[in-house]
Amino acid sequence: MTEAPEKLKIRGVLHLWRTVRLVWRIAPGWTLANAVLAVVQGVLPLAAIYLMKLIIGSVTQGIGSADKGAAFRHTAILILLAALVGLLSAVARSVSTLVSEAQAQVVTDHMSDIMHAKSVAVDLEYYENSRYYDTLHRAQQEAPFRPTSIINGLVQFASSGVSLIAMAALLFSLHWIVAVIVFAAAVPGALVRLRYSNRLYRWQRDHTVEDRQSYYYHWLLTVGERAKEIRLFGLGDLLMDWYRGLRRLLRRQRLAITARRAAADFATQTAATVAVFGTFAYIARQTIRGVFGVDSMVMYYMAFQTSLSSLQTVLQALAGLYEDNLFLTYFYDFMALEPKVKDAPEPRPVPRPLSAGIVFEGVTFQYPDTERTAISDISLTIRPGEVAALVGPNGSGKTTIVKLLCRLYDPHAGRITLDGVDLREFGLVDLRRHMSVIFQDFAQYQLTARQNIWIGNIDLSPGDNAIEEAARASGADGLIRHLRHGYDTLLGKWFADGEELSTGEWQKIALARAFVRDSEILVLDEPTSALDPVAEWQIFERIRELARGRAVILISHRFSTVRTADRIHILDEGRILESGSHDELIARGGRYAEMYAVQARGFQ
Repeated sequence: MTEAPEKLKIRGVLHLWRTVRLVWRIAPGWTLANAVLAVVQGVLPLAAIYLMKLIIGSVTQGIGSADKGAAFRHTAILILLAALVGLLSAVARSVSTLVSEAQAQVVTDHMSDIMHAKSVAVDLEYYENSRYYDTLHRAQQEAPFRPTSIINGLVQFASSGVSLIAMAALLFSLHWIVAVIVFAAAVPGALVRLRYSNRLYRWQRDHTVEDRQSYYYHWLLTVGERAKEIRLFGLGDLLMDWYRGLRRLLRRQRLAITARRAAADFATQTAATVAVFGTFAYIARQTIRGVFGVDSMVMYYMAFQTSLSSLQTVLQALAGLYEDNLFLTYFYDFMALEPKVKDAPEPRPVPRPLSAGIVFEGVTFQYPDTERTAISDISLTIRPGEVAALVGPNGSGKTTIVKLLCRLYDPHAGRITLDGVDLREFGLVDLRRHMSVIFQDFAQYQLTARQNIWIGNIDLSPGDNAIEEAARASGADGLIRHLRHGYDTLLGKWFADGEELSTGEWQKIALARAFVRDSEILVLDEPTSALDPVAEWQIFERIRELARGRAVILISHRFSTVRTADRIHILDEGRILESGSHDELIARGGRYAEMYAVQARGFQ
């Protein structure tokens, strides 16, 4: 829903001081240097105009002087001073460019840091909500450069304001109506910018989805993850057509706004040009009538032009500040997102080692913006030293149980406890530190083999022997040692000298990452789906060793894996249908026995 312009103006004003303080905190030295340079650049034009008046007056007097040499020497000194002022102006501009660029780089990088931190802090729920991606997309587009643009606008405002005050006093000495003309010529341009800033802001907010869709098609066409299918199914032309269609639509609408703004700008510039030359005619007429000399004529005309330019800059800077603040609301909208999964006010220590284990007590959960309940009234216990398997069709609630256990979400009803203590009473970081999880869609980090494993437990030093021990346990050690640079080999093809792995090899790396983490709870979601039978058997031998004193949760569709679990829970439509060991469930002849028989027939 689009906000009213009045509300946007209020938000912009409120954010201005907040943004100035933010930039000052990020780069105080560069910001101070920018402010000093603004004052210097504001004063220098006045000195240049006054020196030009003196030069013209000196030349005029020199024409009628008997001592031409002395007259020229006096004029030459004034010209030299004017040249020094011009040189100083050039130096100030060059240094200002350097300072502004340095400030922009520092602020842009820091804004990215702020957004990265917020992206990590928000709940997983946001990443499963399209509105979050709209907010993130708008913030990513505007946040990196808008704070610097605001500071530059304030610098322009200060610099031009200094010049304007001096020139205004000079013009009032000519005639008060000249000052009014300057104001009347400059104001319309600022009003045009304000008007079209609001239009562009509303257009961008209303078309965020289409913009993101076009970026998505661009991503599909350029990333390696989808390259095989796009070529196999011949999707390249189709995706390019979709991309071009969206970009053409967005381009046409944005250019229409820009065209209307350009037409309005032309009208205001025409009025300003008429004002400039009309005032010049008035100054020339007064000079001809002998009211003042040629030197004063030049000075007044230059003062008029400078004051008009300064006032236009001041007003445009104000309009720019409004526009920048307007678009920076996207950043503050993003920063205003609050996590729902929060730390306990006084967190309790996570028990180590576990004694009673994990207990789900009547847990119910429904994902946001959906009508279907993901899990309903789930009650189960997983004891230390026990391997518990979750089995069921896709969408039965297996991964949801894991997400709740990791406190990526909190249940809507019921509770989950560790040794009788509700998970919500632990600190988030401490709780997750005691869990080791490999999801079915595990990450393939474009890092070295050693780093890929080490990030599973960054409390270790990167050279710790535990990294290679974990690789041996997962079966990854052999393949790593055959790589070009062993454990220092870059994995993946995003960067130079990287080596790509097969899906099964990547899975061994991910398992090593889970094994290297010294945790009380081990969760494995389809951990051997891409492994051969021998590797699978070896992995579960290792899992059996890891289960001593730990609680292990196993999710798998492969009954050769599941049957080794101590206790198997069969889920369907978010409920537990039956639980027991493999032998108990087979003897019961229920859903598990039916599923096992179907899969077993495939191997007969």
